[in-house]
Amino acid sequence: MAEPKSAVARAHPRPRPAGREAARRPERTPAERLDRLIHEKLRLGIVSALSVNDTLTFTELKNLLHASDGNLSVHARKLETAGYVACTKTFEDRLPKTTYRLTAAGRRALSGYLDHMEALIRSARR
Repeated sequence: MAEPKSAVARAHPRPRPAGREAARRPERTPAERLDRLIHEKLRLGIVSALSVNDTLTFTELKNLLHASDGNLSVHARKLETAGYVACTKTFEDRLPKTTYRLTAAGRRALSGYLDHMEALIRSARR
């Protein structure tokens, strides 16, 4: 008698085999190819604002995007971890100052995201 699968085995199926099996996988849909990291509203706002400004401080971004400290901090950190945004921390008149800039990788990711969205829009208008 076969033992039932554990909860871990059910939750984490084995990876698909490569080769012919991989060739049978359906191509990802346009929605699946969307950069989900940038697609989130606040993160899209951050990279968009930084794409037209050399740098912005935390306070400037917070005011521009009407975000809370915690929310902006979490989303900026995700972009920083992905390498899309660079963060510099300094002191000005003994007060901490955090400045953000869009990296080359972030600029490429935003450009790809915008191209993808434009293609989806063109497709929907046909």
